[in-house]
Amino acid sequence: MRTGEVGYGVAMAAVEVHFDLPRDGHDWPPVEVESLWGETVGGDVVRLTNVPWFVRGVSSGDLVRVEADADGVLWAAEHLEGSGSCTIRVVPSHSGPLRGSHQRVLDAFEPFGVTGEGIREYGLVALEVPPTADLAGVQRVLRAGARDGWWDYEEGCVSDAWTAVARGSSAKPVQ
Repeated sequence: MRTGEVGYGVAMAAVEVHFDLPRDGHDWPPVEVESLWGETVGGDVVRLTNVPWFVRGVSSGDLVRVEADADGVLWAAEHLEGSGSCTIRVVPSHSGPLRGSHQRVLDAFEPFGVTGEGIREYGLVALEVPPTADLAGVQRVLRAGARDGWWDYEEGCVSDAWTAVARGSSAKPVQ
C-alpha cells in the first residue's frame, strides 16, 4: 500500500483492486485476473486511478466497492459510479502504416486530450478518454483508423456522452 497527497491535502492510500475476468469462447481475455490501481475514498470504496487493459465496464476515475479476501487482497465487488471517462482498446495492425507501434497510436489521440498505456505482450493500447476530450474527434479518428487498416478497436467502457456523440455523428462522413 502506498500513500500520497492528493486532492485538498487529504492523504489517500493507493491500493490494488483485483477484477475477476470471465473468458469468452475464444480464450479472451488472455488473463483471468487484472489488477488496477486505485485510491481509497472511504470505507470500502475505491476510485480507480489507471486505465484497464481487459476489465470491461470500468474506467479510470470510477468508484467501485471492494471486498477483502482472507489474505487481505482487495477484489472489486460492485461498480458504484462512473467518472465520465471512457476506456477504448486499440490493437494496431502490424501490417498497417503504424507497424504495430503503440506510441504512434497514443500520438494519434494525444491532440484530443486522450492518454493511455500500451502492453506489448498482448499487442494492445488502452486509451483513457476523459469527459473533457473531443469525443467526436476521437470517434472520427478511431473509425478512420479501423477503415484504413491502422488498427482494430473496441469500446471497453463508454459514457452516456460518448454514446450520444456516436448516435449523432453516425451519419457524418469520416474525414
